[in-house]
Amino acid sequence: MAIDTLLAGLTSPLGIIVVLTVGGLTLVLVALTGERTKVEDPYSKVRAERSNAGGAQSTRLSTRTEQSDLQKKLEKYKHLLEPEGKEEKHAARMEMIQAGYYGKTAVRDYHAAKFILGISGLLLGIGYVLLFSGDEEASMLSLLLPVMAPTLIGYYIPIYWVNKRKAERQEQISRGFPDALDMLLICAEAGQSLDQAIARVGQELKAGYPALAEELETVSLETKAGKDRFEVLKDFGERCGNADIRSFVTVMIQSATYGTSVSDALRVYAAEMRDKRVTLAEEKANVLPTKLTLGTMMFTVPPLLIILVGPSVVGMMEIFASGGVGP
Repeated sequence: MAIDTLLAGLTSPLGIIVVLTVGGLTLVLVALTGERTKVEDPYSKVRAERSNAGGAQSTRLSTRTEQSDLQKKLEKYKHLLEPEGKEEKHAARMEMIQAGYYGKTAVRDYHAAKFILGISGLLLGIGYVLLFSGDEEASMLSLLLPVMAPTLIGYYIPIYWVNKRKAERQEQISRGFPDALDMLLICAEAGQSLDQAIARVGQELKAGYPALAEELETVSLETKAGKDRFEVLKDFGERCGNADIRSFVTVMIQSATYGTSVSDALRVYAAEMRDKRVTLAEEKANVLPTKLTLGTMMFTVPPLLIILVGPSVVGMMEIFASGGVGP
């Protein structure tokens, strides 16, 4: 009898959900705790000795490189939380940078947040089903919905947050770039070099457009560190993810390559950006009458019809209720 009861419980919809959940969590734990079998590299000891010798002489220059306890624990599961391909890893890294997360472990933390919140939602849904779903005859859909809904919500919360941050950051960069071009032109015409102009504009834009100011400061610091200017400008355009900035980078590279005046190139491009800003403003202004017309019809016509037609409708209802048309 006990075996029959156990089999009946396992074959019920709730029992199937519990078995699948326990099996899935077991596989996940085995994958996380298990070590990958790999052939030992004969040169690994030599590389380790060289890295230890070099690391003994190096010192930390900033406390921002220190990892927290959680990040140190996630380091063990790096192969599961980060893409393995070079291109995929670069794309994921660039997506986090465009959202404003520059840390080395940003991609790992992002995937770890999705995994942890998804598992938390799954456990929450299972707990809800076990505690509040006492009907054994409930359908599979009514049991799966409370489990899948919090799981999907927890999994997609980090995705939504990163996409939202990325869109807000790119919008701020797009709005501030024409002003930055005008300031760069003023600095260049005043006799400053392009590097000095970028550094100065980055300082001036901190209050109004902090995202663009941060990117310009990054360009200035990389140039001061000795990195090739062309590579710095290309990285700047890729980090911002803006078509206008990529065009600006192309103009600056061509100007430096062919030896033309940077001030002239900035003047022409700044004029084009001002015209583009005016065009966008005119497009938004031309859309306003249509939006106002829809709003006016939606909020004005129904009350007007009620005022005009309402008394007639009430009078007709009274006439029909009295059962006659005349006296």
